[in-house]
Amino acid sequence: MKLIKKIYKFFDKKVIVPITKFFVNMGNKIKTIGQPLEIVSKSKKGIIIISLILAVALCYYIQGRSNSLLETNAKVLYDQPVVANYNEEEYVVEGIPETVDITMIGNKANIYLANQLPTQTVVVDLSDLGVGSYDVDLKYKQAITSVQYKLDPSTVRVTISPKKSRTMSVTEEVMNLTDLDSELSVKSVQLYKLKTGNEETGTKEEAEDRITINEVIVKGKEETINKVASVKALVDVNKLTDPQVGENLLRGTNEVPIVAFDSDGKRLDVELVPSTVRAVVNIESPSKEVPIVIVPKGIENIVFGKSIEKINQSAETVTLYGKQEALDKINNIEVEIDVNNLNNNKKYTETLKKPKNIRKLSITTVNVDVSLGDESSKEISGVRLSSRNLGGDYVVQVSNDSVNEIPVILKGTESVISEIKSSDIEAYVDLKGYEEGTHEVKVKVVGSDNRVIYEPKISTVKVVIIKK
Repeated sequence: MKLIKKIYKFFDKKVIVPITKFFVNMGNKIKTIGQPLEIVSKSKKGIIIISLILAVALCYYIQGRSNSLLETNAKVLYDQPVVANYNEEEYVVEGIPETVDITMIGNKANIYLANQLPTQTVVVDLSDLGVGSYDVDLKYKQAITSVQYKLDPSTVRVTISPKKSRTMSVTEEVMNLTDLDSELSVKSVQLYKLKTGNEETGTKEEAEDRITINEVIVKGKEETINKVASVKALVDVNKLTDPQVGENLLRGTNEVPIVAFDSDGKRLDVELVPSTVRAVVNIESPSKEVPIVIVPKGIENIVFGKSIEKINQSAETVTLYGKQEALDKINNIEVEIDVNNLNNNKKYTETLKKPKNIRKLSITTVNVDVSLGDESSKEISGVRLSSRNLGGDYVVQVSNDSVNEIPVILKGTESVISEIKSSDIEAYVDLKGYEEGTHEVKVKVVGSDNRVIYEPKISTVKVVIIKK
């Protein structure tokens, strides 16, 4: 009975009286709102009843919140890292998951508190185990003892094998070359580390401080390291800061990772010492300027009585950028224009084709103006006959009833063909695929001026092919 009185006094003093005073004051302020509300506000009993109803509602609300906090709930911590304790120099362990999920079970208040605390590490202790296969438990230190922690998985099957090692050469593989400025190319890459004592951050790096890295140590399970076919340093040109001609360094956070691959190019999970290296990337900008040669196609089909008198082009030369070995093989860039059935002067805009292994051209298009004139013809004698594409085991000679020189008919405008001499023309027979014996072969003629039609006056010759 005394307890009930105490509770009543508490609610009377702390809840009912303050609420009653609040409504009395409100009643004095809202008398103008209406008669019903004014009656309630002037009635002490009415105000007490309303206050009591609000107090009971407040108690129910607080009770509901308390029950909610005490209810059992669960929360999952995903992808928590796993740490294994074992002798890493002596053993290789397989079967340990990189991460596990942890389910926390408890009331909301405790789960909330546990979630605010730093996450502990999931540990698997293999320090007392030797070579073999074992079922081991994953352990997690509980942050709050009133919360239950369940790991998924909680037990794993591990295999412990002796660690072997093997020394292998390492080569560089340059990645993302297409992202490099098209005028630049990678000339060479040097992999290195710094001499001991010269690795302090901020210390100026000198060339004499570098030790070239040509080999790495591959460590792991014997079966796995025997599968290693190549070890490569992956040099990513995108990690170069403002690449320039000359030495460019990859170091610090941009060091080059080293990766092992099997014979199929699949990456293998082995330990590599070192696992990263520094690199000097030597960049060059090889270039070559070559002439642009306009080649009219269908020149023999120009309207009767007309021939090309002038070919004017907006650019005579183009600069190529690429590997030096590719540049050395290119002497010009040919641009074809279609003059079939041409009957009047015409303008062309043609795209230059980029040769293989050339990254950039200084210009990509050329404008060509073709002008026509009246056609004339001219015969030139004394053009020596040669051969092409004969196999290395043979030599060729012209038969007794043939000739060593070919007369050639030129067709073009008078101003063009008048300047052409026999030395500007080549007559030849293509002997590709021919073997020992006597053969009648078609004569072909080419000249230095693409505006002219060249026709051999003798269309075929007999040649004798003999072995050396």
